[in-house]
Amino acid sequence: MKDLACTLTIAGTDPTGGAGIQADLKTFQELKTYGMSVITSVLAQNTTGVQEVFHQPLSLIEKQIDSVISDIPVHAFKTGMIANLEMMALLEQKIPEINAPYVMDPVMVATSGDSLIDANAREFLRDRLMPFAHIVTPNIPEAESLFGDNIASIDDMKEAAYQIVRNFKAKAALVKGGHLHDDAIDILYDGEKMHSFTSKRIDTNNTHGTGCTLSAAITSYLAKGLPLYEAVDKSKTYITTAIQHALDIGKGNGPTNHWAPRIEEARS
Repeated sequence: MKDLACTLTIAGTDPTGGAGIQADLKTFQELKTYGMSVITSVLAQNTTGVQEVFHQPLSLIEKQIDSVISDIPVHAFKTGMIANLEMMALLEQKIPEINAPYVMDPVMVATSGDSLIDANAREFLRDRLMPFAHIVTPNIPEAESLFGDNIASIDDMKEAAYQIVRNFKAKAALVKGGHLHDDAIDILYDGEKMHSFTSKRIDTNNTHGTGCTLSAAITSYLAKGLPLYEAVDKSKTYITTAIQHALDIGKGNGPTNHWAPRIEEARS
């Protein structure tokens, strides 16, 4: 078991299983890492939206983190929904103790459009937590919210990725282009080079949990020791397959299919 990669997600829940902690753990499992979780917020949500949110006490969030890191090694971790300033300030203290590659998914708005973060916490996320991140994975609305600039082209995406690294000190940035109208192009800036990842746009509304799933996949591959570019490349393939086989369940935006690669393997 010495080669077992252990992954940790720090995020909110989704009782319908498509996003948040549940999506992260499914992804960790499918990509053969040992998944662990720290719950920041408990949500009543489904494919149609968010009905209610309860934020865990800070002391309990801290105890969860301490319980994990005092017992089991963490080879990479990610954050998802970190809803308020107090949680972020706690994470600023705890991230150095976790001492592993950090994937920041700056979750701000659910697929349904519901806000998942306090407005006054955005600057703290950008200015105080981003410098810890090995990679930040905003979609276009999240990048626009963080930096206040309209993103309408590939060049705009490249500029946003550059800002995240050069101005806000993350080691790398992946700006996801799923909200543009052309092919699904994601831009990675690794601090030295710009890289693009292109996949054919899939005509589906069933995209619930795509951001969580992609960032969890990157976390899994980094935990296994893959270089950043390769981790992102494999994760892009994983999420594209998951969207291709998305599940048409629920009354709103259905979830991506976390076991989709097994469907593809069975066909080959």
